[in-house]
Amino acid sequence: MDSNRNTRYSRQILFSPIGAAGQEKLSNSRVAIVGAGALGTVLANHMVRSGVGFVRLIDRDFVEESNLQRQMLYDEEDAANHTPKAVAAAEKLRKVNSSVTIEPVIGDVHAYNAEKLLADVDLILDGTDNFQIRYLINDIAVKHRIPWVYGGAVSANGMFAAIRPHATPCYRCLFPNPPAGRGDTCDTVGVIGPIIHIIASYQATEALKMLVGADKHYNPYLEQFELWHNQHMQMNIGNGKREDCPACGLGELEFLNPETEAEEVYTAMCGRDSVQITPRGGRAVNLEEQEKIFARIGKVDRNPFLLRFQVDGCTLVLFKDGRVVVQGTQDITTAKSLYAKYIGH
Repeated sequence: MDSNRNTRYSRQILFSPIGAAGQEKLSNSRVAIVGAGALGTVLANHMVRSGVGFVRLIDRDFVEESNLQRQMLYDEEDAANHTPKAVAAAEKLRKVNSSVTIEPVIGDVHAYNAEKLLADVDLILDGTDNFQIRYLINDIAVKHRIPWVYGGAVSANGMFAAIRPHATPCYRCLFPNPPAGRGDTCDTVGVIGPIIHIIASYQATEALKMLVGADKHYNPYLEQFELWHNQHMQMNIGNGKREDCPACGLGELEFLNPETEAEEVYTAMCGRDSVQITPRGGRAVNLEEQEKIFARIGKVDRNPFLLRFQVDGCTLVLFKDGRVVVQGTQDITTAKSLYAKYIGH
């Protein structure tokens, strides 16, 4: 290890459970972070500052002013420019640690691209607010035997668990099926910043343990916190592995099987007054050419990553991968109509 690295990570190396050998393992590790929102920005900050050699940041969204209260890597300029979160986070973190390779990915994780995005890393970190994506992460983790750390936070509540497929219960052992509804979200019941940092910091600590191979210190609990009323609960999940688990028990990785009958997936974004439309397999879009077309119809503004088109009382946000977010409605029928009218195939 060179002298510059010794200096940068000196305090971490002095921590004997990591030491010089552990630091070397971190520098050779690859981590994917799914979601660069509240949890994801804290996770990314910890991973990059701790010297993880490669960090892939995956997020479908762009920065908005309401994010700034808790999403630590963004600023007012990012919100004003509608900068994609993955790009804004990567730009900030490259200034923090230029020795880490940071790969921003603007897009969703879905059955068509999950293996490409998640199967070539040593660890996956959950920074999402989406149950379906967590089950998809779990299927990838089970199939490729990749450890991952689940985390969630809303209001003043949060929980996390470290999952090592085939060694510990997987996510589906603990939560056999996705909930029928979306549940509470930050957009519907709010959130305070401290719970985000607590949960993500616990997640990051479990990540460091796994990456340096600190087997004896892995956390065996599903831990839950409620900060406002000072509550903390630990649930020992060590015996929670199920032989009949569809994922790790029976190998039925259903969330990795794409639904080929639909050309697009329509998802109402809870609390956002928006509908996301994701073309199956993605579609490359030339934003400059699209701007010329839309400019004849309504107001358009574009940055290098996305285009915003205001028409018919809504805003269509078009990304390079063909994804569209229709802002101003949660009605999927309305979103489908606008998509067919202005985007088509």
